[in-house]
Amino acid sequence: WVQEEAPDVLCLQETKCAVSAVPAEVRALPGLPHQFWSSAKDRPGYSGVGLLAKTEPLNVTYGIGDPEHDVDGRVVTAEFPSLFVVSAYVPNAGRGLVRLEPRQRFDAAFLQFLQRLDAQKPVLLCGDLNVAHQEIDLCHPRANRASPGFTPQEREGFSRLLAAGFVDSFRHLYPEARGAFTFWTYLGGARARNVGWRLDYAVVSRRLLGALCDCKIRSAALGSDHCPITALLAV
Repeated sequence: WVQEEAPDVLCLQETKCAVSAVPAEVRALPGLPHQFWSSAKDRPGYSGVGLLAKTEPLNVTYGIGDPEHDVDGRVVTAEFPSLFVVSAYVPNAGRGLVRLEPRQRFDAAFLQFLQRLDAQKPVLLCGDLNVAHQEIDLCHPRANRASPGFTPQEREGFSRLLAAGFVDSFRHLYPEARGAFTFWTYLGGARARNVGWRLDYAVVSRRLLGALCDCKIRSAALGSDHCPITALLAV
């Protein structure tokens, strides 16, 4: 699928993989020779992100400058001439919302990080942001008001991101699209019935909207409980 798609930049989340254990077939992906990986420190099989690029970035950084969260390997950022590309895996609030407070701290620190980037040049944030922002973004909103990913606190965190000058590119282009999900639990045939959530986003700095051509949810691409999304920008 990646070879057919031939992206300029490929962002991966929840890789659960140390740098040394990245599969050979991923290392050898044609057209993506510049690869940058971040994994959780001393926690094999947890979290992790990757960013693979066709052309070499000007600079690459890891984390958001917050010791509480940077040990989990959740963010890698590549600077290109016209923009920053951020691959991010936002923490899950956890069953019973046991990690909701750390999640809220991450959201606040991450927003500050993105604002610092945005002060330098525009930002494209790609990743599993672990939030369904509006009721239209999940199949059963009423039944999930206290579920991780749809609490008022998490939704407000995403609203603050948008209020700070960033745009949910898919919802900007398709404000009324229903059934547009990127995650389905493996249980109960949820994917076949499209009982899902939209947790994966391409968020852009507002001043990139003129360059935004499309944002597509690639639900036919299998292999995970999430599906890929594609952001198309003329930059």
